[in-house]
Amino acid sequence: MNPHEPEEIPLETSPTHTAPVRSFQPTSGSYGWDNVAVLAYKPADTHFQGITRQVLFGEAEALASELRYFEIEPGGYSTLEKHRHEHAVLILRGQGRVLVDEAVYAIRPFDLVHVPSLAWHQFRADADEPLGFLCLVPCDRDRPQRPMPREAAALRAHSVAGSFIKL
Repeated sequence: MNPHEPEEIPLETSPTHTAPVRSFQPTSGSYGWDNVAVLAYKPADTHFQGITRQVLFGEAEALASELRYFEIEPGGYSTLEKHRHEHAVLILRGQGRVLVDEAVYAIRPFDLVHVPSLAWHQFRADADEPLGFLCLVPCDRDRPQRPMPREAAALRAHSVAGSFIKL
């Protein structure tokens, strides 16, 4: 065997738990992949509108991180929340805005968004098209925190965040 050539590993001994390739399948205007379920974003009554999630990679592949795809309907938004873990986000489609800490940023395809630990954040799609993005987080992560009444009041009173947030 030539030490400069990669070793061939038969498929049946491959360590992956899912198919190594899952094809992209846009249907009815939504983004999707073969054998990837479109899931509810979160349980009901967690203050969001028109958003779904798909887990593309994560614990099923024995990875330390989870790569998810979120799609927000036109005019929809994610939950206003914070947590200890960080997010790395890549916008794939549509346009919208995102709150990170107390600043609001316009976002469009191929923009990168870093959400630091314990930063309030919320994504909103523009009214005329869906907003879709990839989000990378650790598999082992803390639960999101919603604003307590005092925090919600402070956010509502903030000159920038107050007019953006949806609670």
